[in-house]
Amino acid sequence: MAQQRSRPSSGYWYAPEPDRERGLNVLNALRDYRSAETAMRRRTRESMGMNETDMLAVRFLLQAEQAGERIGPKDLGTKLGISSASTTTLIDRLVASGHARREDHPTDRRALVIRPTTGSDAEVRATLGGMHARMMAVAASLSDGDARAVIDFLTRMREVLDQDEHQIPPAGTSSGAAEGTGPSV
Repeated sequence: MAQQRSRPSSGYWYAPEPDRERGLNVLNALRDYRSAETAMRRRTRESMGMNETDMLAVRFLLQAEQAGERIGPKDLGTKLGISSASTTTLIDRLVASGHARREDHPTDRRALVIRPTTGSDAEVRATLGGMHARMMAVAASLSDGDARAVIDFLTRMREVLDQDEHQIPPAGTSSGAAEGTGPSV
């Protein structure tokens, strides 16, 4: 199925500036990428029969396993920002679906360790391996300079998004944004 691209934005969020068209084109490309990635994640979740939280949990468990870290229920809940009751339900669901298993903690007999199953790792690799290889090929094709520019740009964009809008100094101060600028939705 062909991915429908967003229409070019009129830029009504942004104050008029000389480089506005170039900026709008970049932000539109980011929106298109975000839409394509969101659609890919939805297809992956549907293919694996999991919801978003399940997928995030399996990813976290697989990363921890690869790093040799022990993850308990509290660690998992904290990472995902969910309550202990929701964490228990999540773990029950992952164990029932064969994506995770509970094990006794090796040094604390009161504690549990949650580990991904070998089948979970294989399923994720089979489902996403081709996509990840194609994405890596595109990223690896960048020159060193282009890669640095993309990394710098995305890092700065993330920093902008991480700012609490209510903590940003008002317009007209040395670090304030221009009046009329706002987030793109």
